[in-house]
Amino acid sequence: MSNYIEMHRYCDGAIYTFYPVEDNASVRYKRDDKNIWIIKHPDYGWVIWDEIDNTLMSRPWDTPISMQGDQPPQGDWVSKKDKNSFVYKLHYIRRIP
Repeated sequence: MSNYIEMHRYCDGAIYTFYPVEDNASVRYKRDDKNIWIIKHPDYGWVIWDEIDNTLMSRPWDTPISMQGDQPPQGDWVSKKDKNSFVYKLHYIRRIP
């Protein structure tokens, strides 16, 4: 089984889980409770994208696009929605068969 992603919000400990979805030989990750995706955007690199609002919600803080690989980079991500901004830590979680 493939890995999934957890985003841990620093300020309150909230955890959001994203599961891989294969789509035309590429992988993206869907949040388990909403239509929010981690995708590789052609202009922004790996981002969290709200497909309903067509909005960039979050991106890696310290991994430039030129250094991003085939998977979302682990580490700090910064989000912005309306007036709020948060910092998250992206972790890969290995599923145990």
